Amino acid sequence: MRRRDLLAGAAGAGTVLLGGWAVTSGSLGTGHDPVTLETIDAPGSDAGEIRVPEPGRVSFLDFFGTWCGPCERQMPALAAAHEAVADSDVQFVSITNEPVGQTLSREEVAAWWAEHGGAWTVAHDADHRLTERHDVTRLPTAVVLDAENSVTWSHTGLADADELIGAIEDAR
Repeated sequence: MRRRDLLAGAAGAGTVLLGGWAVTSGSLGTGHDPVTLETIDAPGSDAGEIRVPEPGRVSFLDFFGTWCGPCERQMPALAAAHEAVADSDVQFVSITNEPVGQTLSREEVAAWWAEHGGAWTVAHDADHRLTERHDVTRLPTAVVLDAENSVTWSHTGLADADELIGAIEDAR
């Protein structure tokens, strides 16, 4: 019985330490330097570049893939959240790390974007810097950063518009 208690205690301590590491490793917490991403010419998005996150502004980042069924289902909630915060000073960006310009063209991304109601900035994380920084391993993943570029909320999977809007409002 004592050996079982010792093993259970060690496992519990390991879980606590791992959780502490996850919070301090950049997933939540400290500010981040901006990364420059290419933007794609699509509805609500002009071709060019954007710095993400933008210092001094709340940033909402949506990580998606054109091949991702849940990402497609997430688009109406994203559109509603974007509409709710469009008049505020929030950087609202959807980001793909797909091989744009290789096996997937910018035009294909723009067509997917238009077909699914995208009407805000869409960007390409070609070198996966933001994807890795925010430990995005599944899609869709949403991240909210406050004006100091610290993560205040992160969510993987589907979220309704009210949850997205609430996370953005909480970061203000």
